[in-house]
Amino acid sequence: MTYAITPPAIPTLPIDGSDDLFPVRRIYCIGRNFADHAIEMGHDPDREPPFFFQKNPDNIDLSGTFAYPPQSSDVHHEIEMVVALKSGGTNIGLDGALDHVFGYAVGLDMTRRDLQGQMKKMGRPWEIGKAFEGSAPMGPIYPVSAIGHPDNGLVELIVNGTVRQTGDLNQMIWKVPEMISYLSEYFTLDAGDLIMSGTPAGVGPVARGDTLVARVDGVGAIECKVV
Repeated sequence: MTYAITPPAIPTLPIDGSDDLFPVRRIYCIGRNFADHAIEMGHDPDREPPFFFQKNPDNIDLSGTFAYPPQSSDVHHEIEMVVALKSGGTNIGLDGALDHVFGYAVGLDMTRRDLQGQMKKMGRPWEIGKAFEGSAPMGPIYPVSAIGHPDNGLVELIVNGTVRQTGDLNQMIWKVPEMISYLSEYFTLDAGDLIMSGTPAGVGPVARGDTLVARVDGVGAIECKVV
């Protein structure tokens, strides 16, 4: 079998403590999963049905730099814990949801906030604000076999030495098993899927020259320079 064009490379994440790579199939992102972030974005923090949007697998960036994207003058940082699945299915029950998790990583959901805002006002999809090149800086995956399933711990984003975002994993409105179960009602989840699990309050703009340090207790940290 031949291809009409050269097939693109499979996006991958490194695995801590291993030479193996984790192939990425899809990236699901949950919106407003911390009450304080929902409030700062002008929404009711009460628990409501979750909603998700997607980034593209090739939006992942492992370079340690974030290239300020075109057509925007208001790009924001959002730190998130990333959930990496080793298996999936449909209508996954809560009790067995964590059995599908391979490991966890630290990621940034970089957002062209001005373009996202325009799309919201027009009732259009968010991809132009969320799914651009390099919009998902990430670090290595830490396997469940090494760190277990983190359900509490500091989530923190530091810009140029100043704390911008801080929260705790236990503040997530929808927990990891609930996200997996809910998504599987609408999509067929599979090995290689990533779920970005939401961000605490304090999202804000970045500028060229900024250094971002994102950390999640028990899951590691990444550093990213805005260029």
